[in-house]
Amino acid sequence: MAVMNYSVPRTIVYGEKALDKLGELEGKKAMLVTGGSSMKRFGFLDQAKNILEKAGMKTAVIDGVEPNPSVKTVKKGAEAMIAFQPDWIVAIGGGSALDAAKVMWCFYEHPELTFEDIVTPLTMPKLRTKARFAAIPSTSGTASEITAFSVITDTDNHIKYPLVSPEMVPDLAILDPALPAKMPAHITANTGMDVMAHATEALVSTASTSFTDPYALEAITLVAEWLPKAYKNGNDMEARYHMHNASTLAGMAFTNASLGLVHSLAHKIGGEFGVTHGLANAILMPWIIEFNKKSTDKYVLAEKALKVDNLENEIRRLNKVLDIPSSFASCNEVDFSEEKFKAVLDRMSENAYNDPCTLTNPGAPSIADVKAIYQAAYYGEWKKA
Repeated sequence: MAVMNYSVPRTIVYGEKALDKLGELEGKKAMLVTGGSSMKRFGFLDQAKNILEKAGMKTAVIDGVEPNPSVKTVKKGAEAMIAFQPDWIVAIGGGSALDAAKVMWCFYEHPELTFEDIVTPLTMPKLRTKARFAAIPSTSGTASEITAFSVITDTDNHIKYPLVSPEMVPDLAILDPALPAKMPAHITANTGMDVMAHATEALVSTASTSFTDPYALEAITLVAEWLPKAYKNGNDMEARYHMHNASTLAGMAFTNASLGLVHSLAHKIGGEFGVTHGLANAILMPWIIEFNKKSTDKYVLAEKALKVDNLENEIRRLNKVLDIPSSFASCNEVDFSEEKFKAVLDRMSENAYNDPCTLTNPGAPSIADVKAIYQAAYYGEWKKA
C-alpha cells in the first residue's frame, strides 16, 4: 500500500459572521484579491478591508479578475504584489478570484518562474516565504478555499490548465454564508452542481480512500437536499449554510482524491466555448456517470445515501429542477452551434483526454470514449458508432 497524504487548511472558520476572523490575523500588509464588482457592490470588500485595517494592517486591492482567469491576469497581479509586499494575501469572491490569487501568490514569491514551469502537477516550489493565504468564497461551488487546485486559462491557445500543488492549499478558509446569499439563482444552480461533480468524482476516483469517501458522501447528500431550496429562495440562510459547507466538504474530498472525466471535459469545452464551468459539469455529469459505471461500482454508495436507484437519472432530475439544460445543443449561455462543435471536437477530445483529471477516472478511457461522451452531452443522446 502506497504512502498517501491528506491536506486541508490549518484553520476552517464557518458560520454566521465568520468574516470577523480576519481581525485575528497578524501581519503588516494584506493584499485583497477579488473579481468583478459583486464583492464591492454588496459591501463585503469594504467590510474585509475595515476589519483588516482595524487589526493594524495596511491594505491594497487587486480587482477585476475575470470569470476564467488568464495567465496575463495572474502575472499582472503578481507584479502588484511585488510592489506592495504583503505578508497576507486575502482572496475574496468566486472561485476565479481565489484561483487567480493562488497563482499570483506563486509568482509573487517566485517571480523568476514562467507559467510553463508550474503547469505540470506538483512542480510548484514552496510558498510562504513572503506571505500566507486566506480564502473567503462568495460562491458555494469551486471549493478553491480548501484545495490544492487552481484553474488558469491560456487565452492564446484556448486551453484551461488545472494547476495542482499542495503548496496552494490556503492557510485559512473563511466560510460566511452571508456572501453566497447574494448569488443569483442561476449561479446558485451552476456552482451547486459543481459541488455535486466534485463529490461524485472524488467518490469514484482511483485515488479515493477511506479518508476522502465520507466527505464526498456527506457533500452529495447535502447538495441533493439543500441546493433546490437555495435555488428557490436565495435568502434561505439554512440552505446557504449547508451548501457552503457542502462545497468545502467536497473540496476536502477531491483535493486529496482528485477528479475525473467530468472535469477533464468541462475544462476543455470551457476553454473552447467559454461556457460556465459548473454548467458544463452539470450537463456532462449524467453521461459520464453512465459511462463510468462500466468500470466502478462505487456510485452505489451515493445511490444508497440518496435512496435512489439510478444516480445519473437523479442528476438529470436535479438539473431539471434547477432549470439547467439537458444538452449543450439546447444551452443558450454561449454560441453552441453544431458547426463549431464539430470543428473543434477532435482537438477538444484529445486535449480533454490529456487533462490531468483523466488520470484518476475509473477504467481506462480512450480519446474515442471522450469524443463519444462529448457527442452524447451535445446532442442529448448516445450516438451510434
